[in-house]
Amino acid sequence: MVKLTIDDLDLKNKRVLTRVDFNVPLTDDLAVSDDTRIRAALPTIKKIIDSEGKAILMSHLGRPKGKIIDTMRMAPVVKRLSQLLGCEVRYVTDCIGEVVESTVKELQNGEVLLLENVRFYTQETDNDPEFAKKLAKLGDVYINDAFGTAHRAHASTEGVTKYFDQRATGYLIQKELKYLGEAIENPKRPFVAILGGAKISGKIDVIDNLLKKVDTLLIGGGMTYTFLKAQNIEIGKSLLEEDKIDLAVKIMDKGGTQHIDLNLPIDHVIARDISESSETKITEFQAIPDGWAGVDIGPKTLNEFNRILKTAKTVIWNGPMGVFEVEKFAKGTIEIAKILAEITKQGATTIVGGGDSVAALAKAGVTDKVTHVSTGGGASLEFLGGLKLPGIEALSDKIKSTN
Repeated sequence: MVKLTIDDLDLKNKRVLTRVDFNVPLTDDLAVSDDTRIRAALPTIKKIIDSEGKAILMSHLGRPKGKIIDTMRMAPVVKRLSQLLGCEVRYVTDCIGEVVESTVKELQNGEVLLLENVRFYTQETDNDPEFAKKLAKLGDVYINDAFGTAHRAHASTEGVTKYFDQRATGYLIQKELKYLGEAIENPKRPFVAILGGAKISGKIDVIDNLLKKVDTLLIGGGMTYTFLKAQNIEIGKSLLEEDKIDLAVKIMDKGGTQHIDLNLPIDHVIARDISESSETKITEFQAIPDGWAGVDIGPKTLNEFNRILKTAKTVIWNGPMGVFEVEKFAKGTIEIAKILAEITKQGATTIVGGGDSVAALAKAGVTDKVTHVSTGGGASLEFLGGLKLPGIEALSDKIKSTN
């Protein structure tokens, strides 16, 4: 069912309670070091302002676990958001209570208020109904534009919706659902998925769901070695999920049954240890000798992945190809980023999610050269895995006109 959107609401004179994702990194002196998530919310906030509504924003920052931690206050975000909007953003050092309610009453049309970190209360993550009700008192309508937390049934994402007749998506969530939804349900083919990262266990649902959808699956990163071990290929001291070997066998069997082209690396960059100063070399084949660990895809694999990707019309990428945090092991991941930029230019739809994959785009200087960069790590994984996202499910369905 298509969800109600911000464009379906009359926002004039309304208190618009809006869940945003301002969980941004801060410097040691408490300044925002990466404002990507703040910028992503700007279209929705500007729409509220331009419609003469009152924007009441709520977010979390970090993991305070129900405690007030001064280094996790929203003050640095207020400063950066004010700069980006070109107007003063009001701020209150709580998210519920009389002071907050009186501040909301003072708001004029077109003004913006950012509430304090909602996770200073354990009731937020507990999805406590009374806490959600107190948040709901602050608004006339509700908008969720925090895709990064949409997979959590928290008070500000799911509980609060029970107290509103109109619960709509903001522009960011609309964009996420458009690109991720279309890729899964109606992709242009060939449809290729690239999955990396350390473990199979974190992506079981994604792999299982994508096997029903894609034409080709490219696998890299630490999960590679569990798949290789499942084929009795030596992996040296590479990362191994021993308890997932049987699962890897089932995944490969399922891929074969469903005629999915499942590609594992055919060579590797290997190292004695995980450090910039480590001795490295490239294997000739898939096997990795004793005393060595796989840390990145090798040049033959990169060439093969490149060949496959050049034919793709839709590509989803989540997860690095190696130990991306060590610069000398990041080449494969960065090269994949460059390939995606290249095929996007040729007309392919490319969707990238996951912290390291997004960081690789930035490192390669191609963030704006792919079709869509997902802001939701866990949320995008669960969505791609075919799971329902509580923060989306709780929003109002759009009623189709019968005229």
